[in-house]
Amino acid sequence: MTKRKLNSTFTLNESFLTECDLTYAVNKIGGRWKILIIDKLSDQKLRFSELNKIFPLITERMLTLQLRALECDGLVKRTVYAEVPPRVEYELTPMALEFLPIFKQLSAWGNKHKGLTK
Repeated sequence: MTKRKLNSTFTLNESFLTECDLTYAVNKIGGRWKILIIDKLSDQKLRFSELNKIFPLITERMLTLQLRALECDGLVKRTVYAEVPPRVEYELTPMALEFLPIFKQLSAWGNKHKGLTK
C-alpha cells in the first residue's frame, strides 16, 4: 500500500475515528466491494480471475485495490504459487471468519428492512 503523510488530515481523522471500536470494525469492511468479496471467499479459496468473473462490473484495478486493502487489514490471505503462469489464490483469515456470523445478521436485517425506506 502507498504510504500517507503522518500529519495529513486524512491520517489524523482516521486515527481519531478508529479509536471507537465500532468505527474501527466498519472501517475495515467498509467500501463498495469488500463485504461482497468477503462473502464470496467465505466458502472457498478463489483465484483473481474467478473473482473477476463473479464481479463483472468491478474493474480489475478496483478489485486489485480492494483485495490489497483486505490483505493489508489482515482479512484476506494471498498465496502465490511458484508456477508458470503464476497462480494466486485468496482466502479469508481467521479474523475475517469471525465476521461471517455478523454478516449473516446484517443480511437478515437488510432483507427485512430494505423495502421499507423510501
